[in-house]
Amino acid sequence: MTDDRPTRTERDSLGTVQVPADALYGAQTARAIDNFPVTGLTANPRFVEAYVIIKKAAAMANGDLEQLDAERVRYIVAAADEVLDGAHRDQFVVDVINAGAGTSFNMNVNEVLANRALQLMGREMGDLEAMSPNDHVNMAQSTNDTFPTAMHLSVLLLHPELDAAIAELALALRVKGEEFANVVKSGRTHLQDAVPTTLGNEFGAYALSLERSRDILGHMRDGLLELPLGGTAVGTGTNTHPRYRETVIGHLSRMTGLKVRPAENMAQAMQSRQAIAAYSGGLRSLSLELIRIANDLRLLGSGPTSGFAEVRLPPVQPGSSIMPGKVNPVMAEALDMLAFQVIGHDTAVAMAAQAGQMELNVMMPGMIHNVLTSMQYLINYLPTFTTRGIRGIEANVEHTTEVVARNPAIATLLAPRIGYLEAAALAKEAVELGVSVLDLALERGTITQDERREVLEQLGIQDGD
Repeated sequence: MTDDRPTRTERDSLGTVQVPADALYGAQTARAIDNFPVTGLTANPRFVEAYVIIKKAAAMANGDLEQLDAERVRYIVAAADEVLDGAHRDQFVVDVINAGAGTSFNMNVNEVLANRALQLMGREMGDLEAMSPNDHVNMAQSTNDTFPTAMHLSVLLLHPELDAAIAELALALRVKGEEFANVVKSGRTHLQDAVPTTLGNEFGAYALSLERSRDILGHMRDGLLELPLGGTAVGTGTNTHPRYRETVIGHLSRMTGLKVRPAENMAQAMQSRQAIAAYSGGLRSLSLELIRIANDLRLLGSGPTSGFAEVRLPPVQPGSSIMPGKVNPVMAEALDMLAFQVIGHDTAVAMAAQAGQMELNVMMPGMIHNVLTSMQYLINYLPTFTTRGIRGIEANVEHTTEVVARNPAIATLLAPRIGYLEAAALAKEAVELGVSVLDLALERGTITQDERREVLEQLGIQDGD
């Protein structure tokens, strides 16, 4: 390590390593710092919490089964509780991209808890006989079963925040749909004029899309309740008590309030990261809908003189350093960029999920970093987008009504009366003359004044003649 701080000597199976004297981590963490200077990023707090909860549950289970003495259990639990209360978080220093399967991070957790337990016991850090990161904190465990368990738990712990953010945005869109229920506007298909609809229909549809995205994520979240913990190295439960699996998962369930359960097939649970990849796919599906909605909002608010100009987006900041008075759809633009990033993260997760080999997928650190990062980005921004990008949207009713009146697709409503071909001819001529289809049809005697009024009422437009 290249550090000028005072050091102490710690050892692992490869030999001795110099560790900062005040660091709670030990030899294997120090090696990982040197080996993996990749992103400069460290684990999401929820992942740290999930891993520490596992260590606490394991110590308690091993104590219950008389595999670990009561004193060591007490001090491991005490050290874990300190971390869960927010202490020592700066000691989890391994880069998010680290050794295959996450051994470096597992050992980072083991070493921090072991050394803090030693301090609480009144002993020197690094006293492996009194408290070993491997033999005691990691008892009945492997990186291979604890890391994927922590992946599942961390997503489960973070999911309620994301779920609430999506629900809030969907509700704001539904409220706008109700507000705009009677705002008639031109529909568009292929970005060309289509039969009229309402702004309320559009916003209500946006809300439903997000509600369904939320349902998809909820379903994928439920798949994470099945845990591989207790499978140790390859799913066979090597070095565990026969009742360890059910005991440790029972503690996890009580500690988290989650209805977690042992995997149906431990070998499959070690080989496959299907559940986490599916959740990531749910984030991708959500992001595709967010992009579509954001881009519609950018179009609906385009103008104010040369675009759709059907809504007025909230003006949250000046839009140009050179053009005075210009206001841009910055909230929707930022949402686009965020969603693009989530899709990129999902691609990395997909590549990692298919890269598993034989009894283990070793690409787990990259997978969970990308999933939790996507979740955190969405949690961070969706509430702001809801407040500053959606709630202040206003309908430009005068403009939408004017445009509907000139929409040649209104000829569609005349087709049952006059036939498709005659309606098409009227629409074409109305466009060429720059007049309303209904006015042209009335002028030609194709429809009566009462029929004209009926069509306008069907559209929800007051007859202005």
